[in-house]
Amino acid sequence: MQQVQLSEVEERVYQAVTALETRGHVPYPDLIAQETGMSEEQLQAPLHLLTEKGLLHREDSPMAGLDFGPRWCARQMA
Repeated sequence: MQQVQLSEVEERVYQAVTALETRGHVPYPDLIAQETGMSEEQLQAPLHLLTEKGLLHREDSPMAGLDFGPRWCARQMA
């Protein structure tokens, strides 16, 4: 099986998402930004790239009227 190569920023963002999930937090962009020390704007590109690589997936709020923005959930690395 081929291993996915990540940039330093992608690795940091992926680790932040998995750490938030492990602690039972919902990985919203503001929490990911806080965890990584990056701004939400800086997260846009790595979140998109991690999604393209199949390591994260975006989930929109399932409850109408309670939209806190998208959640980014990790898929397990092989």
